[in-house]
Amino acid sequence: MMTLKGKNIHLRALEPEDLDFLYEIENNESIWEVSNTQTPYSKWVLKNYLENAHQDIYEAKQLRLVIVLSETNENVGLIDLFDFDAKNCRAGLGIIISSTFRNQGIGKETLQLISDYAFTHLNLHQLFANITTNNEASLQLFTNFGFQKIGIKKDWIKIKDTFVDEVLFQLIHKK
Repeated sequence: MMTLKGKNIHLRALEPEDLDFLYEIENNESIWEVSNTQTPYSKWVLKNYLENAHQDIYEAKQLRLVIVLSETNENVGLIDLFDFDAKNCRAGLGIIISSTFRNQGIGKETLQLISDYAFTHLNLHQLFANITTNNEASLQLFTNFGFQKIGIKKDWIKIKDTFVDEVLFQLIHKK
């Protein structure tokens, strides 16, 4: 069975044809606070990014995959492994799902696929995620999936004129 294929979705590498999808997500100001973005991305910058997206996770220290609905082959989100640390067997995890497709089990299935991949193929021991306390959907998703809350970074993220705490979650692989 292919690790990156689930019942309703599959995860795949970025393709040049993903430029418009990537442009739409990266320039969606409503999610900038969770992606630490402050300025829009041009299509030229994103095109260059896509041209280098073939780099191996061991070289780039990150991996971005597209979340695709298997039935319609429609792109519905992105999942990132970042701060990949092969020596300490860990990586950060970030996920964004288009608002139209939220609350349909896609997040849970995506977390299952990416964690299976990370623990099996990348030999990781743990995954971590940083989630602001005002992101209730993500807090619930990661908690329900089995991530453990291990700490809170106080006043960590500035959103407009307010500082918001950020929760640090870990999922340690039980072999």
